[in-house]
Amino acid sequence: MYEERVEIYSDRTNAVVLRHHGRKHPGVLVQGDALFMMFQCADAACEAARGVLPSEAQDELTDLRDTLLAYLDHYKTVLGEHGLVPPFHEHA
Repeated sequence: MYEERVEIYSDRTNAVVLRHHGRKHPGVLVQGDALFMMFQCADAACEAARGVLPSEAQDELTDLRDTLLAYLDHYKTVLGEHGLVPPFHEHA
């Protein structure tokens, strides 16, 4: 872990907009619990869409879910590397 200054354009709860040093454009900070909920929603939508939506739409939805899962996996890995517990509980 290291500390570095960032430019904060908005610190609205669950919608922080900031620009990291060296980046041209600002980004949005997504809290871990919100990321987990977004993944769960996308996962449920994929399940519900199976056999209902055209295959192209299912593929796009699956890509969205998989992208969120990649962010979530990275988040959990980084927290684990630093001895931190995620702010959510996964059910088997």
